[in-house]
Amino acid sequence: MPESYIQSLFADRLGGDQFGKDTKIYKFEKIKRAKRAAQQANPDRELFDMGVGEPDEMAFPGVVKVLKEEAEKPENRGYTDNGIDEFKQAAVRYLENVCDVSGLDASKHVIHSIGAKPALAMLPAVFINPGDVVLMTVPGYPVLGTHTQYVGGEVVNLPLTEENNFLPDLKSISPEIRQRAKLLYLNYPNNPTGANATREFYASAIQFAKENDIAIVQDAAYTALTYSGKPLSFLSVPGAMDVGVELHSLSKSYNMTGWRIGFVAGNELMVKGFAHVKDNVDSGQFAAIQKAGAYALDHPEITAEIVKKYGRRLNMLVTALRAVGFNASMPGGSFFLYVRAPKGIEGGPEFKTGEDFSQYLIKEMMISTVPWDDVGPFVRFSATFNAKGEQEEKRIMKEIGERLSSVKFIF
Repeated sequence: MPESYIQSLFADRLGGDQFGKDTKIYKFEKIKRAKRAAQQANPDRELFDMGVGEPDEMAFPGVVKVLKEEAEKPENRGYTDNGIDEFKQAAVRYLENVCDVSGLDASKHVIHSIGAKPALAMLPAVFINPGDVVLMTVPGYPVLGTHTQYVGGEVVNLPLTEENNFLPDLKSISPEIRQRAKLLYLNYPNNPTGANATREFYASAIQFAKENDIAIVQDAAYTALTYSGKPLSFLSVPGAMDVGVELHSLSKSYNMTGWRIGFVAGNELMVKGFAHVKDNVDSGQFAAIQKAGAYALDHPEITAEIVKKYGRRLNMLVTALRAVGFNASMPGGSFFLYVRAPKGIEGGPEFKTGEDFSQYLIKEMMISTVPWDDVGPFVRFSATFNAKGEQEEKRIMKEIGERLSSVKFIF
């Protein structure tokens, strides 16, 4: 079949007339292929998927009940545009009760989003002109950076290293980049490292933003999933409302991944700008989902149960990894465990990258992880593996420990 003229119409941001011709295989596709191959080669051996980045259970019954009830009401059938007041008021209460954020006005400082991902995708359209810079932490979630490039902006990566407790070194940014930068993207608790930011770091980031006329976008998708004390919100730090917004999602903290509901909160002008772009992108999330989300936000004890489960699983995973030599410790937050890959196996293969090690785990041990080689050879384990109850969790972790201990890792 001759090549269609459609091939020549693709935008340069997608590769222009070369769109679809790239033969590079991305890491998540490599993982999928390796899992399929491992299962075909070992049909009688259980594969443990520790790479999944979403909850393994449904939303809690009370949330589902509200959705069912509200979905049957005719007044909820229409467009919601930039959101219903009930959800925004619940978001304000949530931030105050759970995160110690006070003084928010639901009509000015909060707006719903159809999950956090679309919000990250839209924010560059609010601020970025061609040539403007966005500061992005790496490793991390790339969506805001991708859309920055779509609108002609430039992404400058800030590496997250063990030596700096997986916090960006803002002092290392050159004066030229500071002058061109408009947005600083943060994500704490962090995916994939599991690191928490400190109040002192947020204070320094706020000062940095004020000194350089930069706005901050803090992706707080995992904020409620913390394992040492109360969740820390960027907005609870003095000065945060002057310079930034925080993106919250119910996906991880309420097992509501597929429901697509979250919110943007913070600086009034930034929220207003986001609302303007959003109004030209979507027509709002279904009101019944927003009302179920409001119920969830008013019941943080749901998240407490979820945190208890992930904390239990992560502790077992840390124990299993430490037993075979990994330098593993409980993350500050999220449901991820981020560890440096070993250099190899005694009498066996060498691992030059996290991807090498991740592929070995899938093929030889039927354990699936996600490699992250942005700043050194690391792999990410997730506590969202499929297990029904504590006994099943213990069985799985015992089996994983036995598989890992069957070889001698070199670090």
